[in-house]
Amino acid sequence: MFASQAIRRHGSAFGHDLAFGLACAVLAATVFFIDTFTEIEGAIAVLYVIATLLASQASTRLGLVAAASLFAVLALVSFFYTHSSNYDLQSTIRLLVALAALLVTTMLLLKTETARLALLSMNAALKESETRYRSIFDQTRVALWERDYSRLRAYLMDFKAKGDADVKRLALNDPQFVGECLSRIVVVAANEAARDMLGPQAASTGELRRSILSDHGKFLELLQVIMDGGRVYEDKVEARTDTGEEKLVLLSITFPEDPAAFNRVVVSMVDVTQRELALQTLADAQSELARASKASAIGAMSASLAHELNQPLGAILVNGPTLLRWLDRDPPDVAAARRSCERIIRDAQRASEIISNTRGLLSQTAGKLEPVRIDDLIDETLALMEHELQRSATSIVVEVGSIASVPIVRIELQQVLINLLSNAIQAMTESQSDQRLITVTADAPDPDHLRIVVRDSGPGIDAKILKKLFTPFNTKGHRLWNGAFDLPINH
Repeated sequence: MFASQAIRRHGSAFGHDLAFGLACAVLAATVFFIDTFTEIEGAIAVLYVIATLLASQASTRLGLVAAASLFAVLALVSFFYTHSSNYDLQSTIRLLVALAALLVTTMLLLKTETARLALLSMNAALKESETRYRSIFDQTRVALWERDYSRLRAYLMDFKAKGDADVKRLALNDPQFVGECLSRIVVVAANEAARDMLGPQAASTGELRRSILSDHGKFLELLQVIMDGGRVYEDKVEARTDTGEEKLVLLSITFPEDPAAFNRVVVSMVDVTQRELALQTLADAQSELARASKASAIGAMSASLAHELNQPLGAILVNGPTLLRWLDRDPPDVAAARRSCERIIRDAQRASEIISNTRGLLSQTAGKLEPVRIDDLIDETLALMEHELQRSATSIVVEVGSIASVPIVRIELQQVLINLLSNAIQAMTESQSDQRLITVTADAPDPDHLRIVVRDSGPGIDAKILKKLFTPFNTKGHRLWNGAFDLPINH
């Protein structure tokens, strides 16, 4: 089949060249005959230009130069043959005009041929590049999409031109905003890996409503990147397959600098569901191991403490009745009673020292103060709590004012934040809140203090909890009590 097509193309090209070649030869012979053997006065040789144009369609660059040279020779031969005895100025000018026209035409044809060859080379290189890109796009095992973001960008730029450059405010004012933006993103193509990940229908659908779950927070971040002219967006998002399975994927989009190229934006996705599940399982195992280690340590310390306290407490129990017997004598043996009382005091002091030593072992040494930026500390804490926040479907809003670095013990303040966030998550989970939102704000109410406030969308303080608000191990009361705290900046 391909061989027959090649033969037909070759035969068609040969016929084309032959037809133009014969036409060129016939025209050149006719012009030479009229210019040489007739008495017609005029710039007949100029017609060699037409023959040159015909020759350019049937020959190569070298053939064109040879044909133009031949036509020039024919024009000269005809001139000297017809004007050798009656030379005149007008005939000479006509000859020069014909030769100039022939030269200019030949140069223009050569330039056109050079441009045509360069264009063919560029087209071939472009075709090869497109073929290579398509091969990489289709055969790579990373899920890739080509999406058209041009309509979405134009939609967002219209808002920006009107002075509305805050995507979150637009979404808050118009509940249909997110859906309208989603409808303006069109899937142009998807490779085999993308179809394997989400299924043929979800991967190849024109719009993204079916395959992308409605995580408005992250989608709004993507929209803000487009509106701000950003180049790269990367984050973990949730996607839905044809079978309804939800997967956690690492989404990566690189936007072009040229707005006209937004009609073909390459989007990559890497399935990290199993990795996240493994990390979550590891975190759960580590948490369970920590609880087991803590219980074991508490048990061991309790046994050690009981063993250490057994002797002084036993001595006190012995010396107490002895003291009473000395006092019950008639007359009382005050000196002996005094000695028993001194031994009781001594053993009580020893028990107190044992307890103080144990508390010293449990308490940490004083931490070292270091200058820390509060926004960086909050970001680090949220990164540590990422799995817990995702597992509980809790959203975080951080509002940090203009605060310079403050001297604090990083690990202590971070542990306080972790405890507050953990308690807030537990409170909202237990209350089964539909909207789980934690707001962390930090500001400086005065030059000497820093205030950090942690609020959640839980049920608040129950009336039954008020009496136990400051009772140890009361989780809800502890959460609410530690909802806000001040730090002395210059301490």
